[in-house]
Amino acid sequence: MLGVLDIALYAAKAATTLAIVLCGLRLMIGPTAQDRILALDTFWICCMLLALLLGMRFSSDVFFELAMLIALTGFVSTIALAKFLMRGEIIE
Repeated sequence: MLGVLDIALYAAKAATTLAIVLCGLRLMIGPTAQDRILALDTFWICCMLLALLLGMRFSSDVFFELAMLIALTGFVSTIALAKFLMRGEIIE
């Protein structure tokens, strides 16, 4: 019999995977560039959450370090894309 934590992890992984798929759809069909950047930012957050859930499931520190790298990469890329849309250049 599965424990409560295992059931919660399976449900959270299923919901996160669904959110990743929906973010991917918005990223592909987003009508404006702002919608696509927002979808990309949400996509990064969902991927980070999935890495954290896998780290909890397998009790491995590697997944937590991966989640930190995903968060940093996602933050920097979102800021760079938003700055590009506002000013037309990234580096002044």
